[in-house]
Amino acid sequence: MKILFDQNISFRLLKRIANNYPEAKQIRKLGLENSTDLQIWKYAKKNGYSIVSFDGDFFDLVNVNGHPPKVIWLRMGNTSIESIAKLFNNKVELIRDFLEDPKYDDIAFLEIE
Repeated sequence: MKILFDQNISFRLLKRIANNYPEAKQIRKLGLENSTDLQIWKYAKKNGYSIVSFDGDFFDLVNVNGHPPKVIWLRMGNTSIESIAKLFNNKVELIRDFLEDPKYDDIAFLEIE
C-alpha cells in the first residue's frame, strides 16, 4: 500500500507502522515539505500514492479534481505518534480494503477517528 503522510504527521510514524505499511512515505522524507497541498496531491496521483492527512484541504482537492489519489482523513485532533501508529496497525485490513479492493474504487475518502 503506497501511503503518503502529509507534513502534519511526523515522519517518525513510519518506523512504527513499517511491518504493515512498508511502502509508506512522509512528505519530508521525499523533500516535499514546502510544497502546496495541490503539489502534494499531484505528486501522489503521479506516483500512485494515497494521502493521509489531518487537513481537510485534500478532501476539497479530491472533490474538485476527482481521484486518485484517495484520501485517508484523520479526524482525531491532536494526538501522539503512538496513537496514530496504533490506529493504523489496528485498522490495516480496513485501510487495505479501502485502497486495494475494487469494490471500493468509487470511494475517494476514508475518515478515521
